[in-house]
Order: sequence, then structure tokens, then C-alpha cells
Amino acid sequence: MNEQVRKAVQEAMTERELSQGELARRTGLVRPAVSKLLNGTVGRVPENWQRILDELDLELVAQPRQKLPK
Repeated sequence: MNEQVRKAVQEAMTERELSQGELARRTGLVRPAVSKLLNGTVGRVPENWQRILDELDLELVAQPRQKLPK
């Protein structure tokens, strides 16, 4: 994922006081895999999708979900 998405995930983790280990446990991943995803060493957008996004001048963005009224 791009830097903006990784940063949004890390900020959400900080707000929730959630460690990489706990995130790994909750998602069924191992902690080293979570670390690599958050550091950008793996988990990039597949090359063909990235080409499409680049051509259309688009990027993936992570943002908080809008909460629906109860």
C-alpha cells in the first residue's frame, strides 16, 4: 500500500492503543507479516492495478468510516 494508507493504519492503531502483535492476533496474521505490511516491504498494490491508478491519476486512500446514526 502507499505511504498514506500505511500512515492511516498506524494512526488508527495508535488511537486504539493497538500493538502490531495484537493487530496480528485479531486479523489471524503473524506479527512479522504485519510489520512488513506497515513498513511497506510487502503488500504493494498489484502491478496492473497500480498502472491503472497511475494512468488515471488516482491513489488509494484510507479514511475513517462514517458512523451511521443509531
